[in-house]
Amino acid sequence: MKFEKIFQNNEQWIAEKLKVDPEYFKKLAQGQSPEFLYIGCSDSRVTAEDLMGANPGEVFIHRNIANMVISIDLNMMSVLNYAVRHLKVKHIIVCGHYECGGVKAAMTPADMGILNPWLRNIRDVYRLHQEELDSISDSSKKYNRLIELNVQEQCVNLIKTAAVQEAYKERGLTVQGWVFDIHSGKIIDLKIDFPKILQGIMKIYDLHY
Repeated sequence: MKFEKIFQNNEQWIAEKLKVDPEYFKKLAQGQSPEFLYIGCSDSRVTAEDLMGANPGEVFIHRNIANMVISIDLNMMSVLNYAVRHLKVKHIIVCGHYECGGVKAAMTPADMGILNPWLRNIRDVYRLHQEELDSISDSSKKYNRLIELNVQEQCVNLIKTAAVQEAYKERGLTVQGWVFDIHSGKIIDLKIDFPKILQGIMKIYDLHY
């Protein structure tokens, strides 16, 4: 896509919005009150608004390589705290996707340079679930399962934070784990059993006794 085409598309988008609602941008400028925080992958094929059918103002979005929630990532933690404590979102979604290049890179025994410390977090997910993953002989199925387990562990990382624990107790904030099937376009709810997963570890991470 050429730069000129981007500006043409923008003009067309403006015209379409104003045709439906002449006050559209006036309303948009009044502020935001999204109900969802979406944490997804930076992959150019996976755009949150499109796959969710969401409009501007409905979803607060953070994207990084392989949809990671890392406690020392100041960018991620700033987005999380702003969304939960100031925007008062009701739901947090971690959405991975099949054919994730970040997860594939983490499974590759190679020096990735500056990516090494980031990808190590995905390798840690493999280590936590090594028995299950090593039992899968089909490499494609193993790859997809690691993508799902990575989503699960990032959801758990969210639940470890003070902001999420506080909002859960005060107003029932939920955390959801999804995978986008890039082959079909479908969103898959992983239906993660958080009470079961957290049963043995939450006493370690509970910040609100």
